[in-house]
Amino acid sequence: MAGRLSATGGQGAHIAATSDAEAVARWMAEYRGSPRTLAAYRREAERLLMWLSEQGLGLAEVRRDHLEAFEAFLADPRPRERWVGPPRPRQAEDWRPFRGPLSPASRRQSLVILQGMFAWLAEAGWVAHNPFRLMRDKRRRLDNRQGGIERYLEAPLWGWLWDWLNRPVEEGASPRVRFEWARRRFVFGFAYLLAPRIAEMGAARMGDFRRREGRWWWEVVGKGSKAARIPVPPDMVTLLMEWRAVLGLAGEPQPDDDSPLLRALDGRRGLGDNRLYRLIRETFGEAAAALEQEQGDAARPWALRLRQATPHWLRHTALTHQAQAGVELRYLAATARHSRLDTTARYLHAEDEAWHRQQSRHGLARPGADDGGGEPV
Repeated sequence: MAGRLSATGGQGAHIAATSDAEAVARWMAEYRGSPRTLAAYRREAERLLMWLSEQGLGLAEVRRDHLEAFEAFLADPRPRERWVGPPRPRQAEDWRPFRGPLSPASRRQSLVILQGMFAWLAEAGWVAHNPFRLMRDKRRRLDNRQGGIERYLEAPLWGWLWDWLNRPVEEGASPRVRFEWARRRFVFGFAYLLAPRIAEMGAARMGDFRRREGRWWWEVVGKGSKAARIPVPPDMVTLLMEWRAVLGLAGEPQPDDDSPLLRALDGRRGLGDNRLYRLIRETFGEAAAALEQEQGDAARPWALRLRQATPHWLRHTALTHQAQAGVELRYLAATARHSRLDTTARYLHAEDEAWHRQQSRHGLARPGADDGGGEPV
């Protein structure tokens, strides 16, 4: 990250830093226990510092109007050849900080992260104030919990997808094809039944599934290094045993079994987050093509949903469908491992359905119909 000395020269700061980059590094060090959070925060901080460098500004000079300009930049990073490019190693010459323009939700998330960074830097004495506090509509802009969840698969679409995933492979298929079929089915079933984040799936071990007093539990260390214990439904137990059979493993997993839950083609090595991400995205793409081939133009809206879907959609789908099935909010929050109930409440769509039923009572009179309303007033 490019560095620039604070406008105060670091005088009065409560951290050991001699440049903006060093000050931001001190802030990021607070999240070293959460690698994925750290990576996300580093990305947003780096984008801001690079943009400020182009403007000839330091963190202590940022004003409210600069934030407006930066948000517009996130929506359309220009010049494109300077800022946008395909995934590359960070050290590569053709590395770029953006894959493309950020969506409204991604822009909000970026500003949420940077607001927290500025609050920390202000507390550390590196900057004199937090410019985000001057934004009158800050709550609307930065509250990323507003609104309901939209990035999920509706129940009929998920039903079709699960049926498609369960279609048996062709007779005479190679062992590799059979293994990949079984792995893909297990990955999607796991994601739907337990609502894990992708990093939690990649890090899962066989011994994380344990039976106590006849009940199965999944023990997971999730976001923010929070440990949790999630009830495992019967369908997940069945999937787990079927997957172990594919791997040539007999019986139930033992508590001391630290072998990976998800495996590479050799059946032993773990499946990395990046490969798991690609596997899920590739599966969504294949399913979309199959749906269009089977059902034609009528299926295009659903096929588009599948092509848009990311691995995190599976978590949203799982939690939304649990809410629709009547799982109580407190248990849903425990499964999701949310610290706030209003975060979990975004998955409750019952109010939308009731609202539609009520609104359907109001309509236009049909021409020629006797509405019994008498003379106009």
